Amino acid sequence: MESIPLVDLRAQHASLGGVVEAAIERVIHEQRFILGEEVSRLEEGLAARCGVPAAVGVASGSDALYLALVAAGVGPSDEVITTSFSYFATAGAIARTGAVPRFVDLEADGYNLDPEGILRAASPRTRAVLPVHLFGRMARIEPVVALARARGWAVIEDVAQAIAASRGGKQAGSFGEHGCLSFHPSKNLGAWGDGGMVLCASEESAAALRRLRVHGGVDGVHDRIGINSRLDALQAAVLHAKLPSLEGWSEARRARAASYRARLTAARLDEVVRAQAPDTEGVEVVHHFVVRCRERDGLLHHLAARGIGAAVYYPRPLHLQPCFAHLGGKPGDYPNAEQAAREVLSLPLYPELTEAQQDRVVDAMAEFYRSTAR
Repeated sequence: MESIPLVDLRAQHASLGGVVEAAIERVIHEQRFILGEEVSRLEEGLAARCGVPAAVGVASGSDALYLALVAAGVGPSDEVITTSFSYFATAGAIARTGAVPRFVDLEADGYNLDPEGILRAASPRTRAVLPVHLFGRMARIEPVVALARARGWAVIEDVAQAIAASRGGKQAGSFGEHGCLSFHPSKNLGAWGDGGMVLCASEESAAALRRLRVHGGVDGVHDRIGINSRLDALQAAVLHAKLPSLEGWSEARRARAASYRARLTAARLDEVVRAQAPDTEGVEVVHHFVVRCRERDGLLHHLAARGIGAAVYYPRPLHLQPCFAHLGGKPGDYPNAEQAAREVLSLPLYPELTEAQQDRVVDAMAEFYRSTAR
């Protein structure tokens, strides 16, 4: 029986009908591979799509976070408040600036940071807040922004998993000074390699980022120290070709999430597998369909043995990472994040996922729990 991957990029490519190859041929013909018109075209398209004045293409989502923090003035001796439950790059980017990440727990019923914990994490050294819109659902960003504005802190949104998500009709990445996108191939809008982008609340900040991505200089004059982080024209062409499909892909993801919820309920798995309820406060884009499971690791191995590509995001909270041990984090500091790390499992999800494949996933889950109940 054919395996079911966590993400099936081959199925996505088959649905595009050659538009990506045509875009790549255009770049090959033009022989301009770094920045240029392809990147500018994508920057303009995504700025319009995400509701911001400007956007700046960079080499990866990790670089987007780092450069946005630098552009916001974050550096050594500063502190940045963020969630303890995210991909490592969230906290890694803060540390790369020389600043210190200060962590906040999750809300009890979700996977995004609890705004109520921000003031407890704050100090006179706080310079910015970095909320993450995890798994395709926006954090409660409005109180985060209100707290930051009242205290003069920057807000840098990590939108790596939530492009096209929104709250109150306002797009993810448009609430703070900067929003940071990732175009890793697994993302909802993925390149054919690495790529990233910084959404900017002003043309002034965009101009600063355009300098920072080329070592901090223009015409040989460097007023700041930046890095080499330019988005390739080939990747920009791929992404621009895919961009018109983003709305349809997002809708398909929501539909498949709803289908999973219905199937889990029909299989009477509600007592052992808990799916997050639909977002009633915004429009989610369901980057991962995440459930909380009893005996998570056993279930993961059971699914793998049946060719089903489930995965754990994330097995260890950031405050318990060895490289941050010097910050003094210990088990029990952020109980909601630690519980999520023990229980979460991402099931296969992509726009082309079929009902038959979802049936196989849920049937395999039911089989596992029947066997452990004996």
